[in-house]
Amino acid sequence: MSVVSPPPRPLSASPADRVIVALDGMDGDRALAFTTSIPDLRWVKVGLELFTAAGPRVVRELRERGKRVFLDLKFHDIPATMAGACRSAAGLGAELITVHACAGSEALRAAQAGAREGAAAGGLQAPTLLAVTVLTSWEAARFASELAIAEPVGAYVERLAALAAGALRAAHSEPFVLVTPGIRPEGASGGDQARVMTPERAIAAGASQLVIGRPITAAADPAEAFARCLARIES
Repeated sequence: MSVVSPPPRPLSASPADRVIVALDGMDGDRALAFTTSIPDLRWVKVGLELFTAAGPRVVRELRERGKRVFLDLKFHDIPATMAGACRSAAGLGAELITVHACAGSEALRAAQAGAREGAAAGGLQAPTLLAVTVLTSWEAARFASELAIAEPVGAYVERLAALAAGALRAAHSEPFVLVTPGIRPEGASGGDQARVMTPERAIAAGASQLVIGRPITAAADPAEAFARCLARIES
């Protein structure tokens, strides 16, 4: 789960605005073709795999096709580098950009400043930064043993969320929103996700937007799977 700075534009009440489809496992051409197969699709996530394969052009082309882009590269570096990366990402038109909360408050503030500069230079609205707390692939026992962190996952998430909120709230007073990955419809395989939720539970728990990948992209009929997810949210 990610804590974020306020969105540049308010989300509509439409369920389609609350689902972000992750284009993982695709190259640029397939990703672009996939987006045309679901007429109601509004938000897409471009992650490391797709961005490495297709580069910045895929973000530009998705935007030209009217899609809103969540650029999920999870920046984690020194403040100056994070500022530069977010400046470039914002200039591409990404509306959501991930950074790791554990980079620290100075790096988060630098990232936010860079994102604002990049958007302003391109005549765009400033993007929302999502501060990633703990990846959904971590389960509690492995989290403690491999990272040598004695603090329970839930408490660690809350602490990083509070740190990110303090750093990112400096330029904002509005309430924060939550974007939740690891979403799996009832009965779907968890895959490599150790901590998952159904769309209904995530919305009931307060999620603003849901990131859903394989349950839609790997479905026999992605458009139908997408519609089912919207129906679950609406219900």
